Amino acid sequence: MNTSISVKWLEEAWRQGAAKTIRNAQRIKDTFPHTAPQGMYDRNDPEWWTAGFWPGLLWLVYGESPENEAVALLSRIAESCERQLEGCLRDPESVDHDLGFIWLLSGVANYRQTGSADGRRRGMLAANLLAARFNVRGEFIRAWNFSSSTMDTRGVAIIDSMMNLPLLYWASEQSGDPRFRWLAEAHADTVAREFVRADGSICHVVEFDPPTGQMVQEHGGQGHAPGSAWARGTAWALHGFALSFRYTGEARYLETAERAADFFLAMLGEEIVPLWDFRAPAEHQVAWDSSASAIAASGLLELAKLSPRGEKYAAAAERILRGLHEKYSSGVTAAEEGLIMQGTVHYPEGRGLNVPIIYGDYFYMEALAKLRGRPGLF
Repeated sequence: MNTSISVKWLEEAWRQGAAKTIRNAQRIKDTFPHTAPQGMYDRNDPEWWTAGFWPGLLWLVYGESPENEAVALLSRIAESCERQLEGCLRDPESVDHDLGFIWLLSGVANYRQTGSADGRRRGMLAANLLAARFNVRGEFIRAWNFSSSTMDTRGVAIIDSMMNLPLLYWASEQSGDPRFRWLAEAHADTVAREFVRADGSICHVVEFDPPTGQMVQEHGGQGHAPGSAWARGTAWALHGFALSFRYTGEARYLETAERAADFFLAMLGEEIVPLWDFRAPAEHQVAWDSSASAIAASGLLELAKLSPRGEKYAAAAERILRGLHEKYSSGVTAAEEGLIMQGTVHYPEGRGLNVPIIYGDYFYMEALAKLRGRPGLF
């Protein structure tokens, strides 16, 4: 751990988050929470893209002290979640590009921490299914399965995909088969070209023509409109490209991650939590997204280890995390299960505005773990 960091607030933040996770596990058990609009986390289907974040949070806390019986219980709950998630791998309509979000934080995390053969097997199966979504003409990984009246989703990719690529990098390392890495790099190159603007801002959704692979148009997605700057999308980009650089050593990914990071930090300014969209018009500046800050902080800590400007990124990550702990965390409040407040799921659809979100909680704890000298799960 960096000795320049004030240990007191950091240890307090981790201790509170871990204690609340252990307490929440008694009620949530092996279900799949998403948001906590009224203080208690809801339950979602295992097919939902956020299903990996609860077992991921459990594995993060478990990794701190696996010999503790109260903590060891978390691993058994996470393994039960993983067994439920395996059923989704048997249904091609239940899987999409978010296989990385789900399986890096469940089966792969289990394998890395306990050596579970089942965890490795499931992770490798998920990686093969993710690779199968690659469009060879457009060199992108298809995002969704559902149909839409506004776009041809057979040719849609989204910025969140960058966080799923570590599943393919891991599969290459595990199998010795370079194809997984090649697909991941080809997709990352397409995203860098089509999603990342010159100023470092990011678009959420790009539609390609499925048969030819040609870029058709940008869509606003969860941002305000085409050309806007969805805050969480910027965080996905800076974190995802930093991870691609870590796995590959390809300098072009570091440069892209730094551009996105510099844009995020410039737009954030002295604030801790951004508006849901950095370019939201005044009448829509009513929702914030703490999950974007948590994701960005964890990504900035990756850059702190990788970039020549690492000190700058480390200082920014520490400032954001301390601010989240002091101004946005629920602390020890028993009435609130969420760890950090004021996240926003999908402003254009009016879903989950200014509420705790499970992936905000996960990345908050992952970033705290990194700041304490431990690795994340991606």
